[in-house]
Amino acid sequence: MDNQPISKKPVPSAKSLLVIDSVNQWVRRLGELISWVYALLILTIVLQVILRKGFASGLIILEELQWHLYAIGFMFGMAYAQVQDSHIRVDLFYQRFSKKTQHLIEIFGLLLLVMPFITIVFLHSLDFVEDSWRINESSPAPAGLPYRWLIKSIIPTAFLLLAITVLARIYRELLLLVRSQ
Repeated sequence: MDNQPISKKPVPSAKSLLVIDSVNQWVRRLGELISWVYALLILTIVLQVILRKGFASGLIILEELQWHLYAIGFMFGMAYAQVQDSHIRVDLFYQRFSKKTQHLIEIFGLLLLVMPFITIVFLHSLDFVEDSWRINESSPAPAGLPYRWLIKSIIPTAFLLLAITVLARIYRELLLLVRSQ
């Protein structure tokens, strides 16, 4: 028998998580910033209700602004929820599994369920947005918001951001899986 040291599997260091942590921190800050659209949404709704009920004169532009603001908050909120791990998960058995099994479930769930959904929505949204840009789409209502292409551009942007956060999560789970062995 020779006195060769037993080779160990390389264990990822904390430095491996530096890029992931910086991406997650950036998405957290962006999510906190974008969360202010909900305050603006509430103010818009209150103003519209006052105008409609108090003065019998609601504004179409405020109606449209409401769904634009809600769309921005919701679309970017998906990436924020992913980073915060606050998305909905059915944990009937998950908590009873070993850490290794939990990491595997996360990896396969993200790869087989989430990434195909993100890919489909992202790819189909590109033509949708491109057509809107091409015709310089605006609201069909005369008093509506212009630049509808701008709000439609949120779809691929938000799903690209979600894809980045999911890929970062997959990478983190792979590193944790290697560490748990």
